Amino acid sequence: MKNIVLFDMDGTLTPPRQALDHNLLGPLKVLTRYSDIGIVTGSDIEYIQQQLNLLIINSKIRYNLHLCPCNGTKHYTPPSYNHQEHALSHSASFLNNIGPNNLSRIMKILIDYQNHISSHYSIPLTGHFISYRDSMINWSPIGRNASLLQRKEFIEFDRNFTHGEFRKLLLNQLKEEFENIGLQITVKLGGQTSFDIYPIGWDKTYVLRHFQDYKVWFVGDKCVGDGNDKEIYEKLQPKNSFKVSSTKETKEVIQNIIDIFRSQDER
Repeated sequence: MKNIVLFDMDGTLTPPRQALDHNLLGPLKVLTRYSDIGIVTGSDIEYIQQQLNLLIINSKIRYNLHLCPCNGTKHYTPPSYNHQEHALSHSASFLNNIGPNNLSRIMKILIDYQNHISSHYSIPLTGHFISYRDSMINWSPIGRNASLLQRKEFIEFDRNFTHGEFRKLLLNQLKEEFENIGLQITVKLGGQTSFDIYPIGWDKTYVLRHFQDYKVWFVGDKCVGDGNDKEIYEKLQPKNSFKVSSTKETKEVIQNIIDIFRSQDER
């Protein structure tokens, strides 16, 4: 049985919304001698391409690299030849799952929330607030166009909000609102500034459907509470999942996994 090590992106392989930590490139090359690699993130494919381009173009990695955006509800398989790109082999549809009327209801609720927040709170507002990604919705109250400085400003606002963390309050309100109108929808904190919204069951455990013939390992940072790595982290516990808090810790975990694979090869 082949191995595949799945990695979260933001906070695991990259600082949030930034490029790959260069210190991870060497260990990941070594890892591909023993295992395939997969990127499973709530972000869509364009963010993976922006942040992890070094992996996608690397001749030692790309042929063993699976790209699984939107919690793995999309799956791009590795190329076989140098001139090929990663190919989309699977894509789930939020619209087909819940229907156009319910999708419109969700969008209207998010627009109402965004209007209220924009009018009542002093936070950066940058545009691209709601991102429909075919299989999920991402809502960022400050907008996906925020600069690193604006993101830091919002994170500070969130942390020091008078009545507890701002996003957690919104999260609980959204969950209650969707439940009250009978929508079978999951809401999770997405990264540091946004929310991921998708049908129940379309968390990161969805990605396991693509790798039923593999032994799967997972490395992520948002593995507790309302973090979007929690379900897959718990699914693969106790031996095959790892919680990290920085890219530095990710490097250490990769080396640990390599050591495990090496010891298995020596038996």
